Amino acid sequence: MNGDPVPGRRVPDATVARLPLYLRALAGMAEAGQQSTSSEELASAIEVNPSQVRKDLSGLGITGRRGVGYQVSDLLGQIRSELGLTQSWPVVIAGVGNLGQALANYGGFGERGFEVVALVDADPARIGEEVAGHHVRDIRELDQSARDLVVVIGMICTPGPVAQEVADRMVACGIRSILNFAPALVSVPTGVRVRQVDLSVELQILAFYEQQQDAGDWSPAPAKR
Repeated sequence: MNGDPVPGRRVPDATVARLPLYLRALAGMAEAGQQSTSSEELASAIEVNPSQVRKDLSGLGITGRRGVGYQVSDLLGQIRSELGLTQSWPVVIAGVGNLGQALANYGGFGERGFEVVALVDADPARIGEEVAGHHVRDIRELDQSARDLVVVIGMICTPGPVAQEVADRMVACGIRSILNFAPALVSVPTGVRVRQVDLSVELQILAFYEQQQDAGDWSPAPAKR
């Protein structure tokens, strides 16, 4: 299996979005002791067409062996490398309410290549508290904290009305990747990437399907091909 990177290639956003799904499927196979897999098996695991799997992987310079497929351990390592998970990424969480504390205490980040290194908040009652082994700092210290700890990813867990201000602070101190849990869209300059995670929107979508099912008007959509 060839895993050499393709010089100058641009990986499509849709492919990047599927890489964590491949990673999750492969991790499950590895835990089960499985040695090899096929494009058909991976396609079934993440609900795409086998040709899409082969296209995604070949775009990364990865090809399987005819009649053998892909070695699970090799493919797992190559996708982890593509996702930048062979190193630890320092993360700051802004907003230490219930969600921020839950994320700070989540033990799965470390094994996936992310380390929460700082917590910041604007509430004087929160500042100085110890959460998940970190002292909560004043958000006005975000710039210094980010530079001292070489933070590259920020999580916004604040109320919606202050999310833009927090995003602006993150951008100003050099953070280029933001995961926004606040129920508000934020604007950032070119070169900064934001991923929006609105839990209320996801619940509303589920509520829609529940309502349709109760009304007898819903049936599962076929898998995307």
